[in-house]
Amino acid sequence: MQNGKRILVAPLNWGLGHATRCIPIIHALLDYGHQPYIASDGVALQLLQKEFPDLPSFELSSYKITYAEKGKNFKWKMIWDSPKVLKAMNKEKKEVKALVKSLNLDGIISDNRLGVYSKKVPCVFITHQLNVLSGNTTWFSSKMHQKIIKKFKACWVPDVDGKPNLTGKLGHLKKSKLNIHYLGPLSRFTKHNLPQKNDLMVLLSGPEPQRTLLEEKLLEELKYYNGQVLFVKGKIQKKQKRRTLQYQNATVEVVNFMQSKELENALNESSLVLCRSGYTTVMDLAKLEKKAFFIPTPGQYEQVYLAKRFQKNGVVPFANQDNFKIKDLELCNEFSGLTQYDTTIDYATLFEAFSKVKENSEPTSTSLST
Repeated sequence: MQNGKRILVAPLNWGLGHATRCIPIIHALLDYGHQPYIASDGVALQLLQKEFPDLPSFELSSYKITYAEKGKNFKWKMIWDSPKVLKAMNKEKKEVKALVKSLNLDGIISDNRLGVYSKKVPCVFITHQLNVLSGNTTWFSSKMHQKIIKKFKACWVPDVDGKPNLTGKLGHLKKSKLNIHYLGPLSRFTKHNLPQKNDLMVLLSGPEPQRTLLEEKLLEELKYYNGQVLFVKGKIQKKQKRRTLQYQNATVEVVNFMQSKELENALNESSLVLCRSGYTTVMDLAKLEKKAFFIPTPGQYEQVYLAKRFQKNGVVPFANQDNFKIKDLELCNEFSGLTQYDTTIDYATLFEAFSKVKENSEPTSTSLST
């Protein structure tokens, strides 16, 4: 406690993945006698406030990230929205500067929030995308992102360094001068051998409108399913709400959201998981050694790449959102499912990053990572 540091933890509000993978890091900070402060916006902030109600939390300017309704327009919408993102980042930098001063911070952990940086304290950047896939502009977006990462004292990548690994070319560079530390996959969950209550668990997340579009499609498709289904919508609200839908051969329990422990139990009690191929979800399923079926977010290059990679390797099948039919789940019988990597995170060594201040110049580039 005597050497405890005051650390700001700030995940990007792009779905729930960035926030949820910060949960084990926040727990580790507490275990090592440090004082975490939470900063984010939207559902990411709401989730962490529910998980850590006793920790101080602060709202940062929102990037106001939404997806295009059609996947083919994803990149162009991001380019169109870039001015408001840059405006939010500039406000965010000022907000962080004020927090560093008012809280007397000793360090910052930014999970893909590009404006969460200070020259006054050591700053660490968390990302699984050293390469940012963006179609025919991948080289440019990757170089710009790496340029930003270089400004931070260290980059923590939640994957293993060698092969096999979970991120593939996303999280691995052939040559790099970045100060990269591979943590191993991060998950807030623990595997338990529990009775299987659900034949299928649907787990949704991600920005609108794609989250709602998939919710509506899957609720329609589940009319043709045979079995017990738990449907978690991934909508963080003040109170948990439940309802049961009874179809001809399927019983579907619909829940708006679950907190970590309840969600951990539900996943352990489910035989198959239908979800997006977001990387945090991938890490959670690997930790729990689950069979799954992926529906990548339309137009999001990272999720499409991961889904194709896992299908090619015989691990998890996938379908495009527009083409998915409930009978596609039968393909899962031909795939191995995800397996966990036995890794131990040396948090004591990682947290040494906050023991000394290293002067860095402030990042000014304009890349976004998902």
